[in-house]
Amino acid sequence: MASFLATSMNHTASGNSLPGTSGYKQTEGVKTLVGDPKRAIRKLALPMIVAMSVQTIYNIVDAIWVSGLGPDALAAVGFVFPFFFMITALATGLGIGSGSAISRRIGAEDKLGADNVAVNTIAIMVIIAAIFSIPLFIFAEQILLCMGCGEILVMAVEYGRILFAGTVLILFTQVANAILRAEGDATRAMYALMLGAGLNIVLDPLFIYTLGFGVAGAAWATLLAMAISAALMLNWLFIKKDTFVSFTFHRFRFNPHILKDIFNVGIPSSVQQLSISFTMLILNLIIVGVASTDGVAVYSTGWRVVTIAILPLLGIASAVVPVTGAAFGARSYERLNTSYMYAIRIGISIEIVVAVATFVLAPWITAVFTTAEGGVRIAADLELFFKIVCLFYPGAALGIISSSLFQGTGKGLYSLIVTLLRTIVLTPLLAVVFASIIGIGLVGIWWGLVAANLLGSIVAFTWGKLYIRSLHTAFTTG
Repeated sequence: MASFLATSMNHTASGNSLPGTSGYKQTEGVKTLVGDPKRAIRKLALPMIVAMSVQTIYNIVDAIWVSGLGPDALAAVGFVFPFFFMITALATGLGIGSGSAISRRIGAEDKLGADNVAVNTIAIMVIIAAIFSIPLFIFAEQILLCMGCGEILVMAVEYGRILFAGTVLILFTQVANAILRAEGDATRAMYALMLGAGLNIVLDPLFIYTLGFGVAGAAWATLLAMAISAALMLNWLFIKKDTFVSFTFHRFRFNPHILKDIFNVGIPSSVQQLSISFTMLILNLIIVGVASTDGVAVYSTGWRVVTIAILPLLGIASAVVPVTGAAFGARSYERLNTSYMYAIRIGISIEIVVAVATFVLAPWITAVFTTAEGGVRIAADLELFFKIVCLFYPGAALGIISSSLFQGTGKGLYSLIVTLLRTIVLTPLLAVVFASIIGIGLVGIWWGLVAANLLGSIVAFTWGKLYIRSLHTAFTTG
């Protein structure tokens, strides 16, 4: 662990070293991470965009397969989903926190520090898995009964307990993937994500219908797919040991400084994930108060398209965290600014194209979601939703990428503040202002969404530029 050693395979470059070191090998991923920042953003973003697209397809296909079992099965999954989302949010936060800490130590040429972060992360993951999986599994029936499951309690408990038992798999797949991305190995991170999502698509109908497991089959399919994906990453990290970071648990003790570094980014990141879900709940209440449940149908359906539209931004943002983290660790603030601004320019350019395509194709996109009986009554409102909401897509690049800049440089609280400003504060506030105070009803909520996202993103970008300037100033005067 004390050496800067990484075992060499096809993706390891023999004889190459990090800047300022001599004689130590580094992986191709690390070479990318500490090299040209523009190339690093491109090379790390593309695999994640592909992987996220495949996962999105899986989410849609999974919903289709479960819907074939009827509304009771969908409801059972719906009751368990908040807990699954909570566990995923914790896993994502831990992954982002550890990934940021690892990439900053790679930039600072601290191999031992990067290894220690990775080891501490795995230990934290095991503890979180135990804290959540055991009580959720044991008390699943009581918890779901309190939530009002009623007639579908047996089905929901069966589905939930399978997923709760696999909490450690949910956590490990997220954390291991984040470690790979943190050291610039986005390609293998993509392979693992795509393998899990692809297997899930294939296994769903097999377990649900062919083997006759019903809604429980969906849970088993998810768990088995995650287990195979986890096994692949376990092989890379612990058996082949061909990653840049290495793991030594002999005489392990938690490092308070490392824990603080991980949690400073990880906890705010988890809260950010949960805040998005909370905002959707608030908006549903506002929509029902202003319009009707048809408005909720428009919003929930339309937002699925929004999540697909901003996938490129999420892929770019996942690259910004390790690239800016490495630059920050190396105290190369010019490279930090270059990667930040380049990512924003790419994001804006892509989202302009996506926004124009959404606006033009809105009638056809609407038709896809309104072919079922009764769907025609929301068609006009849904088309209008697409044409209005697409206006914030380019501006969203400013907010999403600025949030990743803060995460990469260890300022998780900054990232949380700009996210909460946009989601919890501005979105409900401006939705009410446009819908009720100005008095334009349901359409006003959509304009409120646009205004909140644009205003929040501008604030985040301004803060990001001022933050980088302060780093430059402190470095040159210090």
